[in-house]
Amino acid sequence: MQTRIFDHSATLGAGGPTLARSPAKSAPVPAVTVNGVVISRKAIAAEVQNFPGPDPRESWEAAARALVVRELLLQEARRLEIPVEPRRDEAGRLETEEDAVVRALIEREIRTPEPDDQALRRVYEAHRKRFTSPTLYEAEHILVSARHDDALGIAAARGKAAALTAILAAAPQRFTALARENSDCPSAALGGSLGQIGPGETTPPFEEALARLEPGEISDPVETRYGIHLIRLNRRIDGRPLPFESVRDGIEAYLTERVRRQAQAQYVALLVGRADIRGIRLDGAASPLVQ
Repeated sequence: MQTRIFDHSATLGAGGPTLARSPAKSAPVPAVTVNGVVISRKAIAAEVQNFPGPDPRESWEAAARALVVRELLLQEARRLEIPVEPRRDEAGRLETEEDAVVRALIEREIRTPEPDDQALRRVYEAHRKRFTSPTLYEAEHILVSARHDDALGIAAARGKAAALTAILAAAPQRFTALARENSDCPSAALGGSLGQIGPGETTPPFEEALARLEPGEISDPVETRYGIHLIRLNRRIDGRPLPFESVRDGIEAYLTERVRRQAQAQYVALLVGRADIRGIRLDGAASPLVQ
């Protein structure tokens, strides 16, 4: 079981370390060492798989950063002679010895204060708009199904949807009946009714079209991966402010995680400031940044 304690970008910041040279074959890559311990090219190449991206150089550098940080933590734990006992996760997998060492160091050396009620309320008051219940929609739809890899099927579906749109323009009251007769969705049995819909319960194009409608309006044809939809909005239920008590735990978890990441970044920066690191440039700190 491999535990990724630190995210290199969050820990080292946007201005973090970069390899002195690209790992391109045309130019030699300098050895990366941490207090004389070599981070092998083979180890970096193996770590690259955890940092996929379009630019091989960036992936290589990210992998090197992660291994340098890990080596710094391991060396510090050994210096402090921190006792460790590997733990098992919920699936019963046992930590590796190195993972256990890093975890034990972090638990002992990095203290993250818990935010008090005053701090939580300040966040709540500053972001009241974010602490609201989601907007709900009561809607009906007609689905003309078609696969996107079937050009003829898509063309036919568009034609049928256009014909239904013309009918509804003249007689919008026929929406429910047309849904029963024409929709390829199981909701046809309910006249196309989808009940109440919240965020994330439909595809993005469907949700975006729904948000643009006023109650009673019928959308133009909307294409999704399921086919072509005609949507009628019956009712919008706007979100309401949530009381502080109902969101307190979520705010506390957010602030605690934010402080934890900041504390980890500062701790690593202190280790970097004391270390002899070669083949890669890191910005360190000579003293604690924040208590």
